[in-house]
Amino acid sequence: MTSSATNDTAVEHRRDSVSRTDAGISENTRFLEGGEMGNSGGVERRSSWIDGVEERDQEEEETSVTAESAQGKCVRCTQRCEKMFSCCLTSYHPLPHAPTWSDRCMYGARCPPHGTAAQMFTLLVMVVLGWAALWAVTKDEALPGGNLFALTVLLVVCVIAGELIQYIKLPPLLGMLVAGILLRNVPGIMVGSWIDPVWASSIRLIALTVILIRAGLGLDPVQLRRLSWTVLLLAFLPCVVEACTLAVVTHFLLGFPWLWGFMLGFVLAAVSPAVVVPSMLWLQELGLGVDQGIPTLVIASGSVDDVLAITGFAVCLGITFTTGNLVFTIFRGPLELLMGIAGGTLAGIFLWYFPSKDMKDVPRMRVWMVLGTGLLMTFGSRTAGYAGSGALGCLVMAFVAGFKWKIDKEPVESMMSDLWRVAQPFLFGLIGAEVDVLKIQPQTIGLGVAAIVIGSLVRMVASGVAVSWAGFMWKERLFVAIAWLPKATVQAAIGSTALDTARELTPGDATNEKLGIQLLTIAVLVILITAPLGSALISLTARRLLRKSTKDDSDRDSAIEMNNIGECAQAEDIELQVRHSDRQEQASVQRQRCDNEAV
Repeated sequence: MTSSATNDTAVEHRRDSVSRTDAGISENTRFLEGGEMGNSGGVERRSSWIDGVEERDQEEEETSVTAESAQGKCVRCTQRCEKMFSCCLTSYHPLPHAPTWSDRCMYGARCPPHGTAAQMFTLLVMVVLGWAALWAVTKDEALPGGNLFALTVLLVVCVIAGELIQYIKLPPLLGMLVAGILLRNVPGIMVGSWIDPVWASSIRLIALTVILIRAGLGLDPVQLRRLSWTVLLLAFLPCVVEACTLAVVTHFLLGFPWLWGFMLGFVLAAVSPAVVVPSMLWLQELGLGVDQGIPTLVIASGSVDDVLAITGFAVCLGITFTTGNLVFTIFRGPLELLMGIAGGTLAGIFLWYFPSKDMKDVPRMRVWMVLGTGLLMTFGSRTAGYAGSGALGCLVMAFVAGFKWKIDKEPVESMMSDLWRVAQPFLFGLIGAEVDVLKIQPQTIGLGVAAIVIGSLVRMVASGVAVSWAGFMWKERLFVAIAWLPKATVQAAIGSTALDTARELTPGDATNEKLGIQLLTIAVLVILITAPLGSALISLTARRLLRKSTKDDSDRDSAIEMNNIGECAQAEDIELQVRHSDRQEQASVQRQRCDNEAV
């Protein structure tokens, strides 16, 4: 009984556990089914996101395939075009090792643009764009016959002429001067006659201001102090001697009255700073005659010479036509000298402190300050009626300012040199355009040329005498005499003044009008003869007559010495490094030996 009861109890316990297990299984099943039903939305969303990613990947793959195919087509097209135009490409036709002139021409014409051809094309495009802008703003003024069109043509032609003439070892100003003369006088062209005289005079004065500032910055104070008396002697003696000689020659050859002869003499006696100063700056760049102070002497004397010549002409003109107070006219020359020196000195001292050194971009601000002050002096003095003081004041101002700036003036000189590249074609082109060949009287040409030759020879002798006590060699004295020949600026400015005054004050006097025409004719002849000849002689004789500066040689010797010192120091460093590496190698070998013994 007991055993059967026990078996029944065990069976019941087994049934209960089985039922509980089934219940758990059924609950788990229901839980899993519920979870699957709750997560069905998330699964659907995940599947749709995966489908979107796959679609984007497929689109990107198709796009990349399309791009690769397009790139391949572009590469093939580029290769075909390159092969087709290979005859025009420099990569297929490099320049030979020893090219001929024709090889260089063919290479310069091939693509891509390079070298001189590319530069010329770029300049041409710049000129066309500048002219188009002028035409858009001014309309008729930029068309043929207009003032701006003539100035544009003058600038382009003078730049080309200046570049071409350098191939025959002549200064560019000579080519620019000849180009201006041709543009004024060649039949069928005569572009120079379209230029407004007021514009021409103003542009010439601006360019002259630029070159005077460059000259003042380039003056050597040491040489100027040493040659101070020679500067005055060179300015006065040749001018006065030539004026007196021309007065005598024209009185007996051309029948000029004495006053008209002296008037002509002072017109022709003025040296041209526009021609002389650039040549002297060129000598300074080459280092010719710098140690002897020849460029400084000629530049400094030129401004004083012009003031003296203009003053003498004004005095003779005033006596001839009795215009104004004669006493004031006589003392006007010394007054202009004092005004120029005093005004230039004060302006130069002002530029010592303004702009101040703690300001930004000081060199550029100094350029604007010195240029603006120089233009104020030159134009202001002309407006006030004291034209001679403006040029001298501009030169003195630049010299005084540069004396304080010292080494800091080099950036200013560089920027002024860039401005001169633009101003130079205008200056000499407009001076040449002032020469009107139609105003030359044939009957005056022969005797006028004879008077010019006699006056020039006497001037050269007087120039050599003026510098005899400066310690120069005979070659250097000869060069100073040659450099004192060119005439252009003053003659172009005041050559017609006597004729205009005669027509205005004595309209019915045929004698004065005839004398004025003859004076203008000889002034034109002296420009045509002495300006090209003088600039050419300066360029051709400078290397033979002047001594090379020893400063360049000393700089080169010091550079070689410093280079040798640097090489010695470098050799010592290499030797020390070798010794150090040997010691390190010996120490490592010793350590390895000790380690082996320890093992």
